Amino acid sequence: MNEATNEPLSAAPVSTSVPVLECRDLSISYFTRAGEIPAVVDFNLKVHAGEAVGIVGESGCGKSTVALAIMQYMGKNGRIMAGELKFMGRDMRAMGEAELQGLRGSKIAMVYQEPMASLNPAMRIKDQLMEVPLHHEKVGEKEAFERALAMLADVKLPDPRRIMEAFPHQISGGQQQRVVIAMALLSNPALLLLDEPTTALDVTVEAGIVDLIREIASRFNTGMIYISHNLGLIRETCDRITVMYSGEAVEDGTVGEVFNAMRHPYTQGLFRSIPLPGADKNARPLIPIRGQLPLPHQRPHGCNFGPRCDHFKPACDAGPIPMRQVPSQPDHRSRCIRFEQIDWNAPPAHADTGEPIPLGPRVLEVDGLKKYYEIANRSLLAMIRGTAVKTVKANEKLDFDAHEAETVAIVGESGCGKSTFAKVLMGLETATEGRAVLGNRDIAATPVQSRKPQVVGHLQMVFQNPFDTLNPSHTVGSQIARVIRKFDVEQDREKVKDRVMQLLDMVKLPRDFYLRRPRQLSGGQKQRVGIARAFAGNPRVVVADEPVSALDVSVQAAVTQLLMEIQRTNRTTLLFISHDLSLVRYLADKVIVMYLGHLVEQGTTDEVFAPPYHPYTEALLSAVPVADTSVEKRRIVLEGDIPSAVNPPPGCPFQTRCQRKIGRICETEYPPLRTFGEGHRILCHIAPEELEAMPPVFTTAEERAAE
Repeated sequence: MNEATNEPLSAAPVSTSVPVLECRDLSISYFTRAGEIPAVVDFNLKVHAGEAVGIVGESGCGKSTVALAIMQYMGKNGRIMAGELKFMGRDMRAMGEAELQGLRGSKIAMVYQEPMASLNPAMRIKDQLMEVPLHHEKVGEKEAFERALAMLADVKLPDPRRIMEAFPHQISGGQQQRVVIAMALLSNPALLLLDEPTTALDVTVEAGIVDLIREIASRFNTGMIYISHNLGLIRETCDRITVMYSGEAVEDGTVGEVFNAMRHPYTQGLFRSIPLPGADKNARPLIPIRGQLPLPHQRPHGCNFGPRCDHFKPACDAGPIPMRQVPSQPDHRSRCIRFEQIDWNAPPAHADTGEPIPLGPRVLEVDGLKKYYEIANRSLLAMIRGTAVKTVKANEKLDFDAHEAETVAIVGESGCGKSTFAKVLMGLETATEGRAVLGNRDIAATPVQSRKPQVVGHLQMVFQNPFDTLNPSHTVGSQIARVIRKFDVEQDREKVKDRVMQLLDMVKLPRDFYLRRPRQLSGGQKQRVGIARAFAGNPRVVVADEPVSALDVSVQAAVTQLLMEIQRTNRTTLLFISHDLSLVRYLADKVIVMYLGHLVEQGTTDEVFAPPYHPYTEALLSAVPVADTSVEKRRIVLEGDIPSAVNPPPGCPFQTRCQRKIGRICETEYPPLRTFGEGHRILCHIAPEELEAMPPVFTTAEERAAE
C-alpha cells in the first residue's frame, strides 16, 4: 500500500532531438462503395522519447484512425492520402511490408481497450509473452522465459510464476491488462500506443494501471500516445494533449496550457460536460454539447464545429480554418479564428439551474437482505472433506431505504454485489433472507414471473448497453408501446401512440423516430429510447445500471441531465449503480458503498465524500482521476484483488487490503457499525475519533490557501 500526493505531470521540455514519431499534415481516407470518406485531415503530432501525448475527442473524431495509421493497420480500404508519417526520422510510407512487420510489436507496440482482443485464450501466458523476444530478437527459450518473468514483476503482478502458467481466463481483467502491457514492453519499444486501456476496469484497478504507465514513461524512456475520452486520466498520465474533432486536431498544447487556458470552444464544451469538483446538479449543472458530430462526408464548409458552437459567427464559414499559435504560448495552438475575441471566463449563458427536489415518503426499504448461492464441487476429494457444496455470499445483510424523488448511488468494485442486488430487486433472483419492501409489498422472495404487472411496471431498469436491450427487428415506437400496453397504462391504440409521442418528447427525440429501427440510431439515441421505455410504465423506482459508461462525455452529460429532468417531473426514485465516483458525486443524494457483498458505508453524498471515510471509500475516492489542475489528492493504490465470495476472509471483509488495518481485531472480529450524525454509517473497527481525524482525499487551491 502506498500513499502520496498526486501531482500532475509537468510538461516535458521540448526536445531538439529527432522525434520518435512525427505526423506532418497527415490526411487519411477510407474508400467504400459510396466513394472516398476523409477520416482524418491535416493532422500534426510530435512525440519525443519519454514524452506522453494524449489524444481526446468524441467517438468518430479520428483518434483510433490515427493510431491504426501509425501501426499501418488500416486494412485494404484505408489509405494515407497526403502528409508525412515519420518514425525515428524515417518515412513509414516508404517502408516495405517486411520492415513494417519488424517494427510492429518490437519498436512500436499497442495496448488495446479490451485485453482479451490481444490474448489467445488457448495459450498459457508464458507462451504468449515469450513469443515476443523469440520472434523479434531470436533469443533462446530460457532467456525469453526469464525476460517474460521479469517483465511480469516489473508491471507489479503478484506471483509472476503462477501467472506465467495460467491461461488468460484464470486471471482478473486488471491482471490481463497488465499482461498485455508487459507484452507490449518486452521488446523495449520506442513508441507505445494505448487505446482506452482502462475503460473497462474498476477505478481501483485503473489507478494501478495509471501509476504503472507513469512509471513506464520514466523507466524505459518510451514515447507514448494515450487515446482516451477521460480527461482526468490524460491529466494524470500525459505531458501534452491534442484535442480532435471531426477528423481534425482543433487544439494542442501542454496539459497545463490546455486545461487551464483552453482556446477552442470544443475543448471548453468537453470540460463543461464532465462533473469536475464543484459541479452541482442544481446550482452548477453539466452543459452537454448540443447537436451531433457530423459524418465525414457531411462536414460543413469552414469550421467543422460551427453548427454546435456557442461562439459561431458567419466569418467562421469563410474557408478552411488553420491551426494558429496562442500568443505568448509557443507550444499551444488552436483551430479557431475567434479565440482572441472570446471571453473564456464568462459563465455559460444557457446553464439551467434549479432548486433541489424535495424528497417525498419512503418508497423502498431494504432490511437485512442476503443473497447466497450454492455451488457444487463433485470431485471425490471435496466429497471426502465434506465440501461438496460451497456457499457464495453475494449480498450480506443490506440495510438502507430510498425516498420518492431521491437518487441513491450504489458504488464498489466489480464483484462487490451491486448487480446481484439489482437482480434481486428486479425479481431475476430471489433473496435468501431479509426484506425489500416496495411501497407496502415485500418483493424480496418473489420472482418476476410471480409479480403482478403493476409491481413490475413500478420497478424498471435502464441497462448499461443500449445495443443489447433493443430488438433490432422492431421499431422504436412499437417497443415503447408494448410496455405501455403490458403494464395497462393505456390500451386504446391512439392513446398508446400519443403516450409514445409524449415519451419521445420527454427524452428529446424527434417524433419521426417512432418508425425508426435501432440500427438507424446512435448510441446516445438508443440509450434515450431505453430511458423512454423504462419510464413508459410510470415506474416508482428506476434502477440505472451503469447507464452512461459506454457513452461519450458530451452524450453522458445529455443523458444524465435527461434522467434528472424526468426524475424532477415524475418524482421517480433512482437507484444509480456506477463505478464513476465523479458522476456519483454530481448526481446522487445518498451513496451506498459496497465491498464483497457488505454495505461498508452509507450516507448523504456530502457525508460520504468528506472525512470521516471508511478506508475502502477513501481508496475509491483516491482512485478517481480529476480533470482539474487546481485539485490535489492523496494517492492510495489498493494492492491485491477483491477476495472470493466463496471463501471470504474472517473478521472485517476489507482487512486483506486495508491501508489502515489496526491489528488482529480486524482479522478475527466482524467490525461494528459506527454512526456519525443522523444517517452516516461506517462499518469499521477504527475508533470514531480517529475516523473523524482523517485528512480529506481532495483539496482545492482555495482550501490549501486557507490552511
